[in-house]
Amino acid sequence: MSSLQESFKNVMAQVATPVAVVTAVDGGLPVGTTVSAFLSQSMNPPMMLVSLDKGSETLELVTTTGKFGVNILSSEQHEAALKFATKNGIGKFHGVRWDLDHDLPRIAGTAGWVPCDVERIVEAGDHMIVLGRVVAAVHHDSRPLTYHRRAFGTHRALETV
Repeated sequence: MSSLQESFKNVMAQVATPVAVVTAVDGGLPVGTTVSAFLSQSMNPPMMLVSLDKGSETLELVTTTGKFGVNILSSEQHEAALKFATKNGIGKFHGVRWDLDHDLPRIAGTAGWVPCDVERIVEAGDHMIVLGRVVAAVHHDSRPLTYHRRAFGTHRALETV
């Protein structure tokens, strides 16, 4: 890793990011990967943006099937974030409660669920940016899981005086 890449990595560690698991289906079997690079891209029409590593099994399926789900993790789901962050695709869903929703794996207990149809995929360095048209949106009143300074946590609103 170059000194610029190392410095950039350290700078970005100072930014608190939300954590999600992007999911897809492979022959009826669930596949997913942890991401911290995702956001709401547009309100009209409702669209999401996710960034997936070029070597990701999930990216391959998203490209093939034309759909993906964004499971926005709650603060209690840091173990799931670690499990889905591994490169080994086999067994990530073992012990994880999930159901099919819009023909995509929806993880139980998340802070939010957003299934999408792929609108466009754009190359971006060692990742691909996937733009998806939102087909549904479900939220639960829970604290989101965040990643900051290489540790999981959650957001707490500042108290006003």
